[in-house]
Amino acid sequence: MTVMEFFALSAGEWMSQRTSHHLAFRRSEGGKSKVQIATLAADDPAVLRICELFKVDPQRSVGAARVQWNGEQEWDNEEYKGDVVLVPIPDQSDPMRGQLLRDQGYAEKVPVAGTYVMGSDGALTLYTEYEMTESEERIWFASPNLRLRASTVKRFGGFSMASFCSEVRKLSANPTPTPEMAQAHSS
Repeated sequence: MTVMEFFALSAGEWMSQRTSHHLAFRRSEGGKSKVQIATLAADDPAVLRICELFKVDPQRSVGAARVQWNGEQEWDNEEYKGDVVLVPIPDQSDPMRGQLLRDQGYAEKVPVAGTYVMGSDGALTLYTEYEMTESEERIWFASPNLRLRASTVKRFGGFSMASFCSEVRKLSANPTPTPEMAQAHSS
């Protein structure tokens, strides 16, 4: 499965339940959110803007995913929202890995270029280094309508947070995406 096939399978609305372990504070917290994922074509203005921001030839882009979320965490009971565009730039010698350009990071809210690897098991792993932190996130499908995510964040060389999410697709009248549908979408 390619990264864009993974994004196509992820398209839709998801209900996410997250448990985060803040290791320095020895506390954990729960959270929930609604997540909306959509694929974008390689010539979408958002993709072109991000390629320009990182000075990457837009011809190397294969498309993108836009991820929007709206949720809450236990500690602050405040609503949090986000909107990020993820632009994969496949490695020319190995299309199962490459750069991942983001207009907003996960651990720090700044534009950032990380890397991705599509595993032979269909899991997508994202690696990102920021000025003060590093993050690693693995995302995989347990079934077509259940995605799982595990992530770690390191600060100053040590782990500061670990989290796990389960995401259940909101079912609609549209058919559930399958790998065959993703393949047809990419052709």
